[in-house]
Amino acid sequence: MTNTYSADQIQVLQGLEAVRKRPRMYIGSTSPRGLHHLVYEIVDNAIDEALAGYCTRIEVDLNADGSVTVTDNGRGIPTKIHPKTGTSFLEAVLTVLCFVGRSSDGYKVSGGIHGVGLAVVNALSEWLQVTVRRQEQIYSQRFEKGIAVTSLTAKPSPENPTGTSICFKPDAEIFKNGIQFDRDTFALHLRQLAYLNPGLKIILTDNRLQILGSSSPCIETYCFPGGIREYVAYLNSNVEPLHEDIIYIQGDRDGVQVEIACQWHFLNQDNSYSRLLGFANCVRNIDGGTYLNAFQLAVRRVVSAIGRQQGKLKNTDPVLMGNEVLECGFTAVIAVKLPNPEFEGPTKTRLVNPEVQEIVKSLVEKELMEYLTARREVAGAIAQQAIEARDAEAETLKARALRRKQELQKY
Repeated sequence: MTNTYSADQIQVLQGLEAVRKRPRMYIGSTSPRGLHHLVYEIVDNAIDEALAGYCTRIEVDLNADGSVTVTDNGRGIPTKIHPKTGTSFLEAVLTVLCFVGRSSDGYKVSGGIHGVGLAVVNALSEWLQVTVRRQEQIYSQRFEKGIAVTSLTAKPSPENPTGTSICFKPDAEIFKNGIQFDRDTFALHLRQLAYLNPGLKIILTDNRLQILGSSSPCIETYCFPGGIREYVAYLNSNVEPLHEDIIYIQGDRDGVQVEIACQWHFLNQDNSYSRLLGFANCVRNIDGGTYLNAFQLAVRRVVSAIGRQQGKLKNTDPVLMGNEVLECGFTAVIAVKLPNPEFEGPTKTRLVNPEVQEIVKSLVEKELMEYLTARREVAGAIAQQAIEARDAEAETLKARALRRKQELQKY
């Protein structure tokens, strides 16, 4: 071992080498979760086009050779030469890490504005083929392990459709546990996106006939005009709702759009659970974030206030806790859209924008209180269920403490 440390020992990675060297820094892991995240990155770009009002259809095809194709009918990635890179804009977004392919001028709301996704997918693919239709031309280019192996070619389009199609095969050298995609995983993700974008049609096609054991592809289409209200109804389809109608809250302040659908349901031994799903710019934040914290706080305050109004809680009683109000028989989908989302980590599992917190809290407190005040019977049932959950938990803790005391007395 040498004691010297000099500049000669420092490794400088060029282009997308850093992504291939440390893939987990960019996609979280090289497990199936990271593998499927590659497709989500491409789909997110198509969703951005939908949010901007230019895309009405997205197709995801699982191909027999192990590749996947994502196609949208948006405007198509620009193909002109970029002055800073000397390459086409298309090649730049696929080969330059952190090349920002989104701007506030083109996208008021975007989930992929950080400009990392396409380049990372390209870097971690054995090969990638991109086809763009725009300005009466069909452009195409091929890449292998993040490097362009052909130049950008163009030919006249017989018609004048627009859109982008990206077909890629994950690199087995990176994903050592296998590169086989799971259709059910995609079905869940794409269904969520269809609920979040009412009217958008998303088609998932599995062409892997050998895996299917079938002579024809499996095709599923997702399109939900009712949006997240339909989503909550779907999630609660196997439980008895405490109130029939789904509570819907919507608001817009300082460029931040908030949309919430929620419903309480009766508890029994089989369904004493809750679902709180949060999305920022159509990206699922599995670790929540500032807006979800604000929502939980607001609901707790409102239900506690209702409980006091109806005499179910004494004024001296503390505010009901989150597990009493939100974790027993409650389903909610919270979707926020904002111009400059700040996510924690490259896989966007948590939104950290502080300005969203007060907007969500004040909106929910006002709208939910008005809704429940006008429906005294529903409000009372919600508050009563929360109080019963609190009392049941207190009894459980008391019994546990008594058993612990009895066990200690044996020694």
